Amino acid sequence: MDTLTLDSSWARQSWLLIPTQTVPRLELCAAVLAVELADIIKEELDVDVHKVTFYTDSRIVLGYINNTSRRFYVYVANRVTRIRKSSSPEQWQFVSTEHNPADHGTRSVPAAMLNDTNWFKGPAFLAKDTSPPEEFVLIDPEADADVRPQIQAFITKTFEGELGPKRFERFSNWKSLIRAITKLIHKARSCTKGSISNTDEPTQARLIVIRNAQHNTFAEEMKCLSRGEIVPKSSPLRKLNPIVDKDGLLRVGGRIPLADIPWEEKHPIIVPRKHHVATLLVRHYHAKVAHQGRHLTEGAVRSAGLWLIGGKRLVSSIIHKCVTCNKLRGRMEEQKMSSLPAERLNPGPPFTNVGVDVFGPWTISSRRTRGGIAENKRWAVIFTCMVTRAVHIEVLESLSSSSFVNSLRRFTAIRGPVRLFRSDQGTNFIGACKELQIKSDDQELNAYLHNQSCTWTFNPPHSSHMGGVWERMIGIARRILDALLLQTNTAHLSHEVLVTFMAEVMAIMNARPLVPVSSDPDMPTVFTPAMLLTQKVDPVLPPAGEYDLKDLYSKQWKQVQALADSFWKRWRQEYLVLLQPRRKWHVDKPNLSEGDVVLLKDAQVKRNDEWPVGVVGNAIPSKDSKVRKVDVRVGRQDTQRVYSRPVSEVILLVKRE
Repeated sequence: MDTLTLDSSWARQSWLLIPTQTVPRLELCAAVLAVELADIIKEELDVDVHKVTFYTDSRIVLGYINNTSRRFYVYVANRVTRIRKSSSPEQWQFVSTEHNPADHGTRSVPAAMLNDTNWFKGPAFLAKDTSPPEEFVLIDPEADADVRPQIQAFITKTFEGELGPKRFERFSNWKSLIRAITKLIHKARSCTKGSISNTDEPTQARLIVIRNAQHNTFAEEMKCLSRGEIVPKSSPLRKLNPIVDKDGLLRVGGRIPLADIPWEEKHPIIVPRKHHVATLLVRHYHAKVAHQGRHLTEGAVRSAGLWLIGGKRLVSSIIHKCVTCNKLRGRMEEQKMSSLPAERLNPGPPFTNVGVDVFGPWTISSRRTRGGIAENKRWAVIFTCMVTRAVHIEVLESLSSSSFVNSLRRFTAIRGPVRLFRSDQGTNFIGACKELQIKSDDQELNAYLHNQSCTWTFNPPHSSHMGGVWERMIGIARRILDALLLQTNTAHLSHEVLVTFMAEVMAIMNARPLVPVSSDPDMPTVFTPAMLLTQKVDPVLPPAGEYDLKDLYSKQWKQVQALADSFWKRWRQEYLVLLQPRRKWHVDKPNLSEGDVVLLKDAQVKRNDEWPVGVVGNAIPSKDSKVRKVDVRVGRQDTQRVYSRPVSEVILLVKRE
């Protein structure tokens, strides 16, 4: 015999006449009877029984048997122990009423229908050696009266000793800490008959806090002083000749006990620098002097009768982290100067990679009227080659997108196609890019840009230093134009005269030396952008004497090629090496990160209380993993706006931990 199957439900019949037992208890007694019956059968049979399975339709009984965490009353506990002595919880399975043949013995079934039930054959799953159709779901018998309720007891441990330093670290303000200790003292006095000290409660709270800080930091020194010994040489108190006053506080003994000054000034209280209490004290007196510098803050601390160990370093550190001081006087963030982009370092045809900017305006006389002369304004757009540093200037009749597009068309018609444009985020450039379909995420437009081999890159707003290669040219052009306008005797500047002046400015700028002028007689040629643009180094004069036209053509290409080769050779040897050093921003600075609280610079308003405070939403790293651009979230008037700014336009207030 391999399997012995028993059902406990039929055993309920013998317990039905006992009114004091509940149904779950009767089911449990039936399970006990099934276990005992299984033990008797296994002992009487001459065959080995390898597996015994018990079935019951009581979920509560199965919950009792499978229980490992609940405690039961004696009646249930004894019977569960008996069941688990002869069986394991894995042997017990749940059978539903529909498949339980034992239920037919307790319920009336007509004799004619008895053959149609499973009373004689048993459930079908036994013949197939499978589990019952319905799986058992363990029910927590928490509402059962036979389950003991769980009682939790909390133990409070008390100890004698000073307050730990971690309790003080919960406070970020000296007044809040003193207020809390004062309430604690008041509560202790109200619970005891005697008084703790004759001093008032806030003063007593101040002494308790400082004394606790001293005991936590200078425990060895205070033991030595209590024994009448000298503090160790390694102690920072060695030079101060410390003493202990009547309140148990460490004070500076010093060399001036005979001075005719108050005792508190002769013997100030020693405060350890590394304790949190010292930080709270410095913050308190720093706010008391209206967030002034280190000198005034140290004076306020010393006037209060406190001697900070290493006070200068602590005060400087707290002022450096003070949010109010950073809002009032904090410096803008900096980052190490980045490496130059590839479009400035690789040789190529002039005006292949171009920086664009607009400057002006100038007032011109457009026409004469009866009332006088009608005046208009003109602007100029400057195109700077980022490799050769050559410039091209076009005059704009208005600061609009259409006028800029016309100037762009004139520029490309004269200088040829451009691979890359760089500019700031002026409104005229944004509009021009929309009309020219430049810098868009649309797939068709990207395909168009790919076919044209042209892209447009914008620098972040308020970051003119990122476009210094063309911003520098605007200053040179202004100074040259001012000198030309000073020399003219024309009272009113016309459009034609302005265009002529811009052409002369362009010629002068393209003739400027790119490298220091050499005093070597073997190199008399000045290295200028015009050398490559015009292929001329001297005025071209007709050759003397008779000459053949074909000789001119045969030698002209050699002259042009020689000038071009000479330009690029000197560009590599003399100009490119000048770009090597960093003129400023030499040191790596900590990167801003997402979640940092910053103050956003706004040149239109005053700094105090008017510059907005925001949170860094996105820190954009460069190729060298240095953050030079950030997106700042600023909440204004129930709305949230995001501003893209360089790090030189923000001030760090609180670093995210």
